[in-house]
Amino acid sequence: MQGWDFLIDRADLSRTEVRARPAPEAVVLEDGEVLLDIERFALTANNITYGVYGDRLGYWRFFPADDAWGRIPVWGFAVVRRSTVETIPAGTRLFGYLPMASHLVTRLERRPWGVVDVSPHRAELPAAYNSLVEAAPGPLDDQIALLRPLFLTAFLLDDYFAENDDFGAATFILSSASSKTALGLGWLLARRGARVIGLTSPRNAAFVAGVGCYAETRTYEAFADAPVEGRAVFVDFAGDPAVVAAVHNSLGDRLTHSAVVGSTHQTDGPVGPGRLPGPRPTFFFAPERLRQRSKDWGGEALNSRIQTALEAFIVDNDWLAVSTHTGAEALGAIYQTVLAGAARPEEGHMIRPG
Repeated sequence: MQGWDFLIDRADLSRTEVRARPAPEAVVLEDGEVLLDIERFALTANNITYGVYGDRLGYWRFFPADDAWGRIPVWGFAVVRRSTVETIPAGTRLFGYLPMASHLVTRLERRPWGVVDVSPHRAELPAAYNSLVEAAPGPLDDQIALLRPLFLTAFLLDDYFAENDDFGAATFILSSASSKTALGLGWLLARRGARVIGLTSPRNAAFVAGVGCYAETRTYEAFADAPVEGRAVFVDFAGDPAVVAAVHNSLGDRLTHSAVVGSTHQTDGPVGPGRLPGPRPTFFFAPERLRQRSKDWGGEALNSRIQTALEAFIVDNDWLAVSTHTGAEALGAIYQTVLAGAARPEEGHMIRPG
């Protein structure tokens, strides 16, 4: 089978290109390299965020292409087809950070805690994204690929807020409430007793109200129609300056913290501090929090906590409908749907290269 890469114009995320690569049988490996067959990967709004912040946070650097075009990372499963690394033989199945492609040649090493990508260009990138986990096939593979990376961010946010006594607030306001990261955070916060308000578009309002993760659902347009009592924390997954301004202007000094997490709305990025009332919006970078908690608790204990919470979330939330798409052409169509914010929130898109 001919190999391929799915590339995105770094200056215009709506422009894509499929580039042919050598068939895996023709690939010659150097010492220390492995050839991975990419089995399947998830495509979500989170991957769009990687593109939006690709230069600022280094996401283009994980699987570099050239100055004009880039490869947005995704989370998924891959199988070692050929290997020059004795401790990572052919047939080893891994879960982790991958490019949108049919195959990948990279440098892997086995460490006491697992498998690590040791490609020189990734040495200065967040270590959390360089680790891969051995994974036998299982019935929840699609749910894990779709939800674990997003739930990980939600878990780290919830832990951050808990450590800071929720910044003195009893209410949390989450934009892009239909996004899977927001749903995970809403569920975690509600489990601790917080009141969570989900902000969403009219198109997604019925879904958001029905999943049970939020005490209240409001559309963006109607946010200011009813007051928010007491002090509140705002968590921005949308990256829409108008939404940020509306929340800050409505709550003013009663807003005790404003966290910027993502950019599911296609704008020019998160709002700058400007002259907004209340606290300055602060970017939450999950890998930094993950690194700190790995140091505090140890990697094994941290993974155990995350997995326990994730499994409980999956059991409590049966709304996810997995849709599988095969090949580069199908990937291109679904990518444009997700980029435009037109994907149905209850649907999770899995891509099989072919």
